[in-house]
Amino acid sequence: MRINELKIYSPRLKEQSTFYANVLGLKCIKMNKEQASFQLGSSVLTIEYKKETTPYHFAINIPSNKENEALSWLKARLEILIEEEIEIHDFDFWNAKAIYFYDCDKNIVELIARKNLNNGNSETFNQEQLLNISEIGLPTTNIEAKFSQLHELSGIQEFSGGFDRFLAFGDEEGLFICINKDIKDWHPTGDKAHSSAFEMHFTEKGVNYHIEYKNDQVLVLGA
Repeated sequence: MRINELKIYSPRLKEQSTFYANVLGLKCIKMNKEQASFQLGSSVLTIEYKKETTPYHFAINIPSNKENEALSWLKARLEILIEEEIEIHDFDFWNAKAIYFYDCDKNIVELIARKNLNNGNSETFNQEQLLNISEIGLPTTNIEAKFSQLHELSGIQEFSGGFDRFLAFGDEEGLFICINKDIKDWHPTGDKAHSSAFEMHFTEKGVNYHIEYKNDQVLVLGA
């Protein structure tokens, strides 16, 4: 799955815009009083003003050999999230390494180096090596129902986990991270998972889709 655009909501649009432009160095491609859009590799991250929101979790792919450089790059700009002094989290079951940090809304943002993609390079790490949005958290009370709906819509396949507490579906380019919010919280902070509203344009098997997640329901908006 390729995530083309992810729209999230924020009560602090100005602060978030400053964070993504000045701290992470992303190029702002659209800005008005209601929203700001940033080029994030091959994806677009759009942040729209909303008075009341709850936090998100999303991930960004980086080259498969760059987790150590990414850690140093991030630590020069912000405070990373650690668990028992662990800075780089080893997901051996995915053959991946991940680093976490908060943005201004306490969204948990993850940089992840997926070894199976074999997309390493020798360039110095900077914002240009934030390759694409590769995960969006989808907390729910019914994992199986959400998977079934999106599978029937697009043919998307299970990647890891099961229907009880955690299921990732899609592929290493793009995943829905679907957790049962009643029994599981977000790694690595233990923050409460919310069914935070978002919109997403994605491509699966060459077909474009546009969905909205709202009130724990997936709505199909079109291509």
